[in-house]
Formats: sequence, C-alpha cells, structure tokens
Amino acid sequence: MAHGSRPPKGRKAGTGFRARVLAAVRSIPRGRVATYGDIAALAAAPGAARAVGNVMRQCNDPSVPCHRVIASAGGLGGFGGYLDRKRQLLRAEGLDVSLTRVRGFGGVRWPAHTRAGGRAPATRPRRTPV
Repeated sequence: MAHGSRPPKGRKAGTGFRARVLAAVRSIPRGRVATYGDIAALAAAPGAARAVGNVMRQCNDPSVPCHRVIASAGGLGGFGGYLDRKRQLLRAEGLDVSLTRVRGFGGVRWPAHTRAGGRAPATRPRRTPV
C-alpha cells in the first residue's frame, strides 16, 4: 500500500487475501521463483492468479520480494513496467534470465508443486520396517 493511503472503507490493512499473498511471497527463498498461480494456491485462493498480480502491482513494501513472482511457464510477467529491474534482481540472486523468461524454470520454481486446496505437499517421515 502506498505511503499515506488507507485501505478501502470497512477493511483493515493487512488482513485476508492480501495478507496471505504477501506472507506467501515473503516466504519465497532467494534464488527461487513462484508463479502468480502458485501464490494464489498458497493463499488458499486457487484460480486467483490475476488477483495476486493486482496485489503485487499495488505493493510498495521493499520487504516483499515481488520480483520472485513470475508468470506461468517461466515468463517474467509484469513488475509495473520495469522488466529490466526485475531481470536485474533475479540475476543478482543467481537465476538465469533471458529477455522474457527464467531459464530452467522447473529447477528454480518454489514450491516445486502444490496440491489442490492451496497447500504445499506435505512431507512425512519415512517409515522404517519393523
């Protein structure tokens, strides 16, 4: 949210969908990327990729690594018209970025995959034979 701006009447800043999106984006590790759809699923709103894009577009918080959110199949997506800056930030994190996409997308995508319901795959300890 821009400095000095207020949330819409009747809504508190930092609640609901927007807060879940920003929390999910903050959890993307350095050197990894997630798609708008991945973030929507992690925010418990599968199918809300465009809404995630709107949250990213309106976010001016430097603690949120918006540059790590990209389009499906590794395309760079938007970034407010500053794709050169997005490429620069991703390259500084060690990613191989072409003019329009992240190369080797499958190897740097985070989380590697999600299951229906918006949660990352659960990890269970291996059972040892008795």
